[in-house]
This record gives sequence, structure tokens and C-alpha cells, in this order.
Amino acid sequence: MLKTIWHELIHHIPFTATGAVFGIGAMAAVSLAHTPIETSKVLFFTFHPLHVIFSALTTTAMYRKFGWRRLWLAVIIGYIGSVGIATVSDAFIPYLEGRTLGISMAFNVPFLETNIVPYFHLPEWVLVNGAAAIGIGIGLLGRQTRLPHMTHVLLSTWASLFGFTAFGTADWLPLLPVIFLFLFLAVWLPCCFSDIVFPLLWTGGASTPGHEHIHAHDHAH
Repeated sequence: MLKTIWHELIHHIPFTATGAVFGIGAMAAVSLAHTPIETSKVLFFTFHPLHVIFSALTTTAMYRKFGWRRLWLAVIIGYIGSVGIATVSDAFIPYLEGRTLGISMAFNVPFLETNIVPYFHLPEWVLVNGAAAIGIGIGLLGRQTRLPHMTHVLLSTWASLFGFTAFGTADWLPLLPVIFLFLFLAVWLPCCFSDIVFPLLWTGGASTPGHEHIHAHDHAH
């Protein structure tokens, strides 16, 4: 198990760093264009639910593939592994990092908030928990983990990025080098834990997959 976790963390460094670079580029564009905060909120509530869908899909499918036991347990694992960890990655970490940098940040817990989301016209908790239900349902139907996992990492990068600009007010350009590090960490550790470590903790270690089975050599399920 520890060897698998270590391999996963190392494997994700280049991909996560590349995603963070593109994220910082987008953040610079948002800052230079003086994008209204409401636009950032719409983008956050687009990428965060998508992040939750793919996280729930991958976490549920990983548990189903390597340790299927009970339906209710798969649903709980899929929910906690997606909504719980996506909230940490997209909301809590940007908030804590923003406060550390002295940025004025609003505290938001998307899966509990009753605020109506701009454009979608739905309460935050309905949008996020509905996304989790969709992801869990798809994950229960299939065992594909490679593409959803990679998509999850990329979506997490964008959701964390707009977690800064949607709920924080600052001159972002001078902060971009530091935010790159925070953005990398906000995606790298939570995504690996959510998609791989968390579901495997419930499999009893009987069928712990090797690194190659989770990624490039895992073509058919």
C-alpha cells in the first residue's frame, strides 16, 4: 500500500505541475482583464461540481473494481471521497492559503451553502450534492478509472484556481509565484488521496493495484 501511494504521488508531480502552470496563466488573464468576481463565481461553480462528478466517479469505480462489498458502503465512500476531499481542495485550502497571504477571503462550504448560484439558479448544496450523486451512479456502473482520474486532476486545478478569485479580493499578479505552489499542493495531495488512497483503505489490501494498473497500462476494464 505505501509503495503504491508513493508511486502515485511521484507519477502525478509532472501532470499536476503542468496543470498548475496553465492555471496560473488563466489567473493572470483573469487579473489583467479585471474579470468581475461574479464571473469567477460562475466559473467556480462550473468546475467545482464537475470536479465532484469525476472525483465521485473515480473513487467509486476504484472501490468497486478492487474491493466491492456492499452498495451502501460504495455510496458512502464515493460521497466522502468526492465531496469531502473536493471541498478541502477547492474551498478550504484556497481559503487558508489566501488568509496566510493576507488576502481578504470569504469562507464558503459549497455542499452545505444555501446561496443561489449565479446562472445555474440552484442552491449551492443542491448543485454540489447532485454532482456527487451523478458521479457515484456512473462509478457504480463502470470500472474505468484512468481517464476520469486524469480529468479529475485537471478539473481540480481549475476549481481551486477559481476558489481564489471567486471568494478572494487581491492584486493577484504579484502573488502568482506563491499561488502556484499553493495551487500545486491543493491538487496534488487531495486528488491522489481521493481517487486512490481513500478507496483502497476500504479494500482490506487484498487486491491493491500496482501503479501500472491504475494508469497507462490499464486499458480494458
